[in-house]
Amino acid sequence: MKGEKGLFVTFEGIEGCGKSTQSKLLRDYLESNGLDVLLTREPGGPRISEKIRQLLLDPENTEMLPETELLLYMASRSQHTGEWIIPALKRGKVVISDRYYDSSIAYQGAARQLDMKQIDNITLFATYSLKPDITFLIDLSPDSGLCRIKPEVADRIEKESIEFHKRVRKGFLDVAKREPDRFCIVDGCGTIEEIHIEIVKKMDILLKKNEM
Repeated sequence: MKGEKGLFVTFEGIEGCGKSTQSKLLRDYLESNGLDVLLTREPGGPRISEKIRQLLLDPENTEMLPETELLLYMASRSQHTGEWIIPALKRGKVVISDRYYDSSIAYQGAARQLDMKQIDNITLFATYSLKPDITFLIDLSPDSGLCRIKPEVADRIEKESIEFHKRVRKGFLDVAKREPDRFCIVDGCGTIEEIHIEIVKKMDILLKKNEM
Protein backbone atom coordinates (compact mmCIF):
# COMPACT_ATOMS: atom_id res chain seq x y z
CA MET A 1 0.00 0.00 0.00
CA LYS A 2 1.42 3.37 -1.01
CA GLY A 3 -0.07 6.75 -0.28
CA GLU A 4 -3.17 7.08 -2.45
CA LYS A 5 -2.53 10.75 -3.21
CA GLY A 6 0.45 11.94 -1.21
CA LEU A 7 4.12 11.06 -1.14
CA PHE A 8 5.92 9.26 1.68
CA VAL A 9 9.58 10.23 2.25
CA THR A 10 11.80 8.75 4.94
CA PHE A 11 15.29 9.59 6.21
CA GLU A 12 17.60 6.96 7.69
CA GLY A 13 21.15 6.75 9.00
CA ILE A 14 23.30 6.25 12.05
CA GLU A 15 23.24 8.54 15.08
CA GLY A 16 24.57 12.01 14.30
CA CYS A 17 24.47 11.64 10.52
CA GLY A 18 22.40 14.81 10.04
CA LYS A 19 19.11 13.28 8.91
CA SER A 20 17.01 15.39 11.30
CA THR A 21 18.56 18.58 9.91
CA GLN A 22 18.01 17.42 6.33
CA SER A 23 14.41 16.40 7.07
CA LYS A 24 13.65 19.95 8.23
CA LEU A 25 15.44 21.53 5.27
CA LEU A 26 13.47 19.38 2.84
CA ARG A 27 10.23 20.30 4.61
CA ASP A 28 11.06 23.99 4.25
CA TYR A 29 11.97 23.57 0.57
CA LEU A 30 8.77 21.71 -0.29
CA GLU A 31 6.57 24.15 1.61
CA SER A 32 8.24 27.06 -0.18
CA ASN A 33 7.11 25.40 -3.41
CA GLY A 34 3.50 25.24 -2.28
CA LEU A 35 3.31 21.63 -1.08
CA ASP A 36 1.46 20.57 2.07
CA VAL A 37 3.99 18.75 4.26
CA LEU A 38 3.83 16.74 7.47
CA LEU A 39 7.24 16.38 9.16
CA THR A 40 7.37 13.71 11.85
CA ARG A 41 9.79 11.32 13.54
CA GLU A 42 10.27 7.84 14.94
CA PRO A 43 9.92 6.77 17.55
CA GLY A 44 7.33 9.43 18.11
CA GLY A 45 4.70 11.52 16.40
CA PRO A 46 1.30 11.05 18.07
CA ARG A 47 0.94 11.31 21.84
CA ILE A 48 0.99 7.56 22.46
CA SER A 49 4.05 7.10 20.27
CA GLU A 50 5.89 9.89 22.06
CA LYS A 51 5.18 8.17 25.40
CA ILE A 52 6.76 4.99 24.04
CA ARG A 53 9.73 7.05 22.79
CA GLN A 54 10.46 8.12 26.35
CA LEU A 55 10.67 4.48 27.45
CA LEU A 56 12.85 3.47 24.54
CA LEU A 57 15.43 6.23 24.79
CA ASP A 58 15.67 6.64 28.55
CA PRO A 59 19.36 5.93 29.42
CA GLU A 60 18.26 4.36 32.71
CA ASN A 61 16.46 1.50 30.94
CA THR A 62 19.64 -0.51 30.44
CA GLU A 63 17.90 -3.80 31.29
CA MET A 64 15.62 -3.58 28.22
CA LEU A 65 15.78 -6.78 26.20
CA PRO A 66 16.21 -6.66 22.40
CA GLU A 67 12.80 -8.33 21.93
CA THR A 68 11.12 -5.75 24.16
CA GLU A 69 12.90 -2.97 22.30
CA LEU A 70 11.70 -4.27 18.93
CA LEU A 71 8.09 -4.61 20.04
CA LEU A 72 8.04 -1.14 21.60
CA TYR A 73 9.38 0.39 18.36
CA MET A 74 6.73 -1.49 16.40
CA ALA A 75 3.95 -0.40 18.76
CA SER A 76 5.02 3.22 18.39
CA ARG A 77 5.21 2.76 14.61
CA SER A 78 1.75 1.21 14.38
CA GLN A 79 0.12 4.13 16.19
CA HIS A 80 2.20 6.61 14.19
CA THR A 81 1.29 5.06 10.84
CA GLY A 82 -2.39 4.56 11.55
CA GLU A 83 -3.07 7.85 13.33
CA TRP A 84 -0.86 10.25 11.40
CA ILE A 85 0.91 8.97 8.30
CA ILE A 86 -1.80 7.16 6.34
CA PRO A 87 -4.48 9.84 6.95
CA ALA A 88 -2.02 12.55 5.87
CA LEU A 89 -1.14 10.67 2.68
CA LYS A 90 -4.81 10.23 1.87
CA ARG A 91 -5.23 14.01 2.18
CA GLY A 92 -2.50 14.48 -0.42
CA LYS A 93 0.28 15.60 1.91
CA VAL A 94 3.97 14.92 1.51
CA VAL A 95 4.91 13.03 4.67
CA ILE A 96 8.56 13.21 5.77
CA SER A 97 9.52 10.85 8.56
CA ASP A 98 12.83 11.04 10.39
CA ARG A 99 13.27 7.22 10.59
CA TYR A 100 10.80 4.46 9.77
CA TYR A 101 10.91 0.66 9.62
CA ASP A 102 14.35 0.42 8.01
CA SER A 103 15.71 1.51 11.39
CA SER A 104 14.34 -1.68 12.95
CA ILE A 105 16.06 -3.73 10.27
CA ALA A 106 19.37 -1.98 11.01
CA TYR A 107 19.17 -1.61 14.79
CA GLN A 108 17.21 -4.62 16.01
CA GLY A 109 18.05 -6.86 13.05
CA ALA A 110 21.65 -6.18 12.07
CA ALA A 111 22.90 -4.77 15.38
CA ARG A 112 20.82 -6.71 17.94
CA GLN A 113 20.82 -9.76 15.66
CA LEU A 114 17.12 -10.56 16.01
CA ASP A 115 15.52 -12.76 13.37
CA MET A 116 15.00 -10.75 10.17
CA LYS A 117 12.00 -12.78 9.04
CA GLN A 118 10.21 -12.07 12.30
CA ILE A 119 11.04 -8.38 11.98
CA ASP A 120 9.65 -8.36 8.42
CA ASN A 121 6.42 -10.07 9.52
CA ILE A 122 5.84 -7.71 12.45
CA THR A 123 6.68 -4.74 10.22
CA LEU A 124 3.98 -5.64 7.71
CA PHE A 125 1.44 -5.79 10.53
CA ALA A 126 2.60 -2.63 12.32
CA THR A 127 2.77 -0.49 9.16
CA TYR A 128 -0.43 -1.75 7.51
CA SER A 129 1.95 -2.79 4.67
CA LEU A 130 2.84 0.86 3.97
CA LYS A 131 6.17 1.44 2.21
CA PRO A 132 8.01 4.74 1.68
CA ASP A 133 8.10 6.10 -1.86
CA ILE A 134 11.72 7.14 -1.34
CA THR A 135 14.24 6.71 1.46
CA PHE A 136 17.27 8.95 1.85
CA LEU A 137 20.10 7.14 3.62
CA ILE A 138 22.66 9.64 4.86
CA ASP A 139 25.75 7.47 5.13
CA LEU A 140 28.45 8.40 7.62
CA SER A 141 31.01 6.50 9.67
CA PRO A 142 30.00 5.90 13.31
CA ASP A 143 33.15 7.66 14.51
CA SER A 144 32.14 10.82 12.64
CA GLY A 145 28.50 10.66 13.69
CA LEU A 146 28.94 9.91 17.37
CA CYS A 147 31.51 12.67 17.89
CA ARG A 148 28.71 15.14 17.14
CA ILE A 149 26.73 13.95 20.16
CA LYS A 150 27.57 15.29 23.62
CA PRO A 151 27.98 12.37 26.06
CA GLU A 152 25.97 14.10 28.78
CA VAL A 153 22.86 14.27 26.57
CA ALA A 154 23.22 10.92 24.76
CA ASP A 155 20.18 8.64 24.92
CA ARG A 156 20.14 4.87 25.54
CA ILE A 157 20.79 3.99 21.88
CA GLU A 158 23.45 6.64 21.37
CA LYS A 159 25.34 5.24 24.36
CA GLU A 160 25.80 1.84 22.68
CA SER A 161 29.30 0.67 21.70
CA ILE A 162 31.06 1.74 18.51
CA GLU A 163 30.83 -1.88 17.30
CA PHE A 164 27.05 -1.73 17.70
CA HIS A 165 26.87 1.41 15.57
CA LYS A 166 29.13 -0.15 12.94
CA ARG A 167 26.66 -3.04 12.63
CA VAL A 168 23.83 -0.50 12.32
CA ARG A 169 25.59 1.25 9.45
CA LYS A 170 26.20 -2.04 7.66
CA GLY A 171 22.55 -2.97 8.19
CA PHE A 172 21.40 0.22 6.48
CA LEU A 173 23.79 -0.26 3.55
CA ASP A 174 22.66 -3.87 3.13
CA VAL A 175 18.96 -3.01 2.94
CA ALA A 176 19.73 -0.13 0.56
CA LYS A 177 21.57 -2.57 -1.68
CA ARG A 178 18.54 -4.87 -1.69
CA GLU A 179 16.14 -2.04 -2.62
CA PRO A 180 18.07 0.31 -4.94
CA ASP A 181 14.90 1.68 -6.54
CA ARG A 182 13.65 3.04 -3.22
CA PHE A 183 16.90 4.14 -1.60
CA CYS A 184 19.02 7.18 -2.36
CA ILE A 185 22.37 6.97 -0.56
CA VAL A 186 23.83 10.38 0.25
CA ASP A 187 27.40 10.95 1.44
CA GLY A 188 27.09 12.39 4.94
CA CYS A 189 30.59 13.87 4.80
CA GLY A 190 29.42 16.79 2.66
CA THR A 191 28.35 20.14 4.02
CA ILE A 192 24.75 20.66 5.11
CA GLU A 193 24.11 22.66 1.93
CA GLU A 194 25.76 20.09 -0.36
CA ILE A 195 23.69 17.28 1.10
CA HIS A 196 20.51 19.35 0.86
CA ILE A 197 21.13 20.16 -2.83
CA GLU A 198 21.59 16.47 -3.64
CA ILE A 199 18.37 15.56 -1.85
CA VAL A 200 16.41 18.34 -3.55
CA LYS A 201 17.58 17.21 -7.00
CA LYS A 202 16.30 13.70 -6.34
CA MET A 203 13.04 14.99 -4.86
CA ASP A 204 12.36 17.27 -7.82
CA ILE A 205 12.60 14.27 -10.15
CA LEU A 206 10.21 12.27 -7.97
CA LEU A 207 7.73 15.14 -7.65
CA LYS A 208 7.68 15.62 -11.40
CA LYS A 209 7.12 11.90 -11.90
CA ASN A 210 4.20 11.98 -9.47
CA GLU A 211 2.86 15.27 -10.92
CA MET A 212 2.90 17.06 -7.56
